[in-house]
Amino acid sequence: MATEGNYEMAVDLDGGAEEMAIDESVAETQTARLKSGATKKKGRGFASGGGYEREQTDQTGFETLEEDSTGKAQRSVEGWIVIITGVHEEATEEDVQEKCAEYGEIKNLHLNLDRRTGYVKGYALVEYETYKHAKEAIDSLNGTEFMTNTIHADFAFVRGPGGSKSYQQVGRR
Repeated sequence: MATEGNYEMAVDLDGGAEEMAIDESVAETQTARLKSGATKKKGRGFASGGGYEREQTDQTGFETLEEDSTGKAQRSVEGWIVIITGVHEEATEEDVQEKCAEYGEIKNLHLNLDRRTGYVKGYALVEYETYKHAKEAIDSLNGTEFMTNTIHADFAFVRGPGGSKSYQQVGRR
């Protein structure tokens, strides 16, 4: 027992030793089994060369999406989101709703406001149920005049250049 100030502290160095007894033969076989299944890899990308090359063990390890009629546009969780930029700072949600409603049913509309000024930040996010409605809105709204400003519309979410194949091509030239 050690004494610190007014407190006594007991340290048990052999506490629970009988509870911790492990059959050593079982432990050795489990360790041997784990070591035989493990492979030793080191470096960036697990290559043995310069460290930047990728090990080419499985070319089909990545899932790919078939190219569909949507081109590079990607669907969000609930629908197709169109971003409209160049929105006039004094526009209201009703103004944007009225402008976009003629192309299809709007599921959701978000118009960000600047905290400091209280005016619109200059963009709106409009969510449509179908790709057809979203594409029609983009084609019709892009480059048009809205409250003295020229607005631009496009899909908010798009696939990167080359889609999923571009990931596989990184570092291989």
